Amino acid sequence: MYSQKDWLLIFGAGLFLLGLVTGFVGPLLLNPRMGLSSHLEGLMNGTFLIAIGAIWDRVHLGPALKKTAFGLFLFGTTANWATVFLAAAWGASALMPISGSGHTGTPFQENIVATLLMGLSIAMLIATALMLAGLLRKRA
Repeated sequence: MYSQKDWLLIFGAGLFLLGLVTGFVGPLLLNPRMGLSSHLEGLMNGTFLIAIGAIWDRVHLGPALKKTAFGLFLFGTTANWATVFLAAAWGASALMPISGSGHTGTPFQENIVATLLMGLSIAMLIATALMLAGLLRKRA
């Protein structure tokens, strides 16, 4: 059975791989600049999960809070890559005007991307705050 630390490392390596693959298909998407952003999100978030996995034993939180941070990290990092990939494929750009310059998705597509971006941003803020609190906390 895999531990949370193992899953962070596995998801990190998988997300890094998705980022590499996205680098190949990015130029074929409706918005290639956003495709490049998705490529970089996969690489950075994959690396971030691997780094978190490497220090996960030093994060001292109760079981419920640690499980919450774990789930939020997996959701936030994966959703970050996937949302930017969707934005690149659809041409959605409402919340990413620099990468999305000159592109606009349908209202439905823009709403999906905006909702996911807001949700993953909140998830990453909460997860990172929990991790920092757990790192500052001394093991009892």
